[in-house]
Amino acid sequence: MLKFYDIFGHLANVLRKDSVSDFLNLFKKYRGHLVAGYVVTPQTLDLIITENALRCAKFVLEGKEPKLRGMCANPNYMTSLGYFPLHRTAQTFSADMVKILLRHGALANLRTSGERIIEGLLPLHVAIEDTCQHKYLEDNLLADESYRKGYVEYIYKLIHLLCLPEMKIFLDTIRLLAAHTDNVAAELWNYIEHGKIVPAAILLLAAQRRFRKLNGFDTIKNRIDDSILSMIREGCGLQIGKYTKAAKQRKEKELRFYNALFLVRILLKSGEALDAYIQTHSEASSHQEVHGKVSAILQNYDVGPLGKGICVEELKWL
Repeated sequence: MLKFYDIFGHLANVLRKDSVSDFLNLFKKYRGHLVAGYVVTPQTLDLIITENALRCAKFVLEGKEPKLRGMCANPNYMTSLGYFPLHRTAQTFSADMVKILLRHGALANLRTSGERIIEGLLPLHVAIEDTCQHKYLEDNLLADESYRKGYVEYIYKLIHLLCLPEMKIFLDTIRLLAAHTDNVAAELWNYIEHGKIVPAAILLLAAQRRFRKLNGFDTIKNRIDDSILSMIREGCGLQIGKYTKAAKQRKEKELRFYNALFLVRILLKSGEALDAYIQTHSEASSHQEVHGKVSAILQNYDVGPLGKGICVEELKWL
């Protein structure tokens, strides 16, 4: 590992240019720094992914160049920190790099492991959680407590933000990872059950085609309905004061489930049209234009907001 960091700067410069010939020249000179046994080191592949060097990634994953002497990169090699190549790629939001890794055998169902990292995370989780940290979402949603009160304007605001051109690379990456992740409906339910409406909306919008194929919308709707009914029965069977802490917590949880059901209903009806719009509208589209187009789609499918709707001037873009 120490040898690798001796040439880290030089390698990074080569990868920024994504020059296969320059990489091969460096490899010939410093093979001992880049290879362990007959495998290109995880640190090398990690840096290739970080720099989004697509040509170099394909080159080392295929390992067909005679001058590599049969050496290649392992797309499922765990790093010393406990994550895999697809986890790193999920952080860079390069759909093209995800495609290359998947094409060469990377597994989307490998989970992080070890004391130096949050355990049990799929690449899909990493991509979704990092998307939640996008400035537009953080500035407009994290400090908004209206969701806890059951205000559906929060859901509409969330959908409008996710349809912005800046969000496309995030949704594209998540869509690819979700397509190769087992039990994706269970991952969605886990977000909903724990009241995480933003990651649930991100996953549902990005992967709505797969959910339709798996009949996932009906599955999720039924689970939400069952949970709400269960809570209602539980509340009827307990003698709890209206203003107690337990009653308040139950009411908040019930409202979260209703909001999740509302989100599922909106995307069930309009998700395909929203996805088509996201795929085709220009990066140069203004936020006001996107707001108008998305509002029109929602109204066309009879799931648009009533009353004044969402005021685009109230959203924070900078």
